[in-house]
Amino acid sequence: MSQIQEFNDYRAKMNEVILGKNNKVINRLFNLDTNTYADGALNTRTKEMLGLVASMVLRCDDCIKYHLGKCHDEGINTEEIYEIFAVANIVGGTIVIPHTRRAAEYWEELIQNSK
Repeated sequence: MSQIQEFNDYRAKMNEVILGKNNKVINRLFNLDTNTYADGALNTRTKEMLGLVASMVLRCDDCIKYHLGKCHDEGINTEEIYEIFAVANIVGGTIVIPHTRRAAEYWEELIQNSK
């Protein structure tokens, strides 16, 4: 199983478990997160790029994978992704490099799966 399928399956399964508990605060937080990335003064494409930079700087590999997938869905190309990686590394410092490696690997798989 590809790491993309594994990530998406696990995320969907656990989101169902978490949201199924009907905790008002958690459900509202998930809804707020979803609505944050909807088109507004900034379009979804821009927001996903911002989300990717923030996730890299915060060093959250799950978030990085999620935003890479969304960036791919939004038609962001490899050249743009590497500029996003560059911004994240400048802002976050060299501690972001290992996350960039894993992000690059995941991006390559996204590209290969879309062919």
